[in-house]
Amino acid sequence: MFTGIIEEVGSIADFHPLATGARIRISCAKVLEGTSPGASIAVNGACLTAIEVSESSWTAEISPETLRRTNLGDLKSGALVNLERPLRADSRLDGHFVLGHVDATTEIASLEQIGGGNWWLRIRIPPDLDRYIVSKGSVAVDGISLTIAELDEGIAGFTILPYTYEHTALHGRSKGSRVNLEVDILAKHIEKLLPRS
Repeated sequence: MFTGIIEEVGSIADFHPLATGARIRISCAKVLEGTSPGASIAVNGACLTAIEVSESSWTAEISPETLRRTNLGDLKSGALVNLERPLRADSRLDGHFVLGHVDATTEIASLEQIGGGNWWLRIRIPPDLDRYIVSKGSVAVDGISLTIAELDEGIAGFTILPYTYEHTALHGRSKGSRVNLEVDILAKHIEKLLPRS
């Protein structure tokens, strides 16, 4: 379980396709504190298991399903990624419940400065996920917990504060970039519990 509050921006050190899936090594510092093999770390919002940990990087294997559902297969050496360790039971929940199970990838429709260091991000909403997207609701975009400020015909808009822009991999994204999207799990559970007509 994660919160969508990015702890660190790491970079891809190595990406090796395997017969099934891939192996990835990520250079970073902060998320390595207290991390050992077997630990979970969210990479662009996708939960991966560390299989090797060194002083300056960690390695994970990515399943074919994760490669299919996320943007992790697009990554090249030097690419920036959002990193977050799992929520501890004694921590504050500053974002929202993020499972690290990406629902789909989508495209940035626009990312524009709006003054004062703020940015306006617009992403395309896949039609099959539209029913989970509500104004002022939460989604995770590349693992970042964001509040939906505007909905307009399959496009969701978000205000990106200067701190978020500077401390996430968003500063390396632009129009057309493919990003991971995870909708609010609570909406999915409510839908499942509602009687069907």
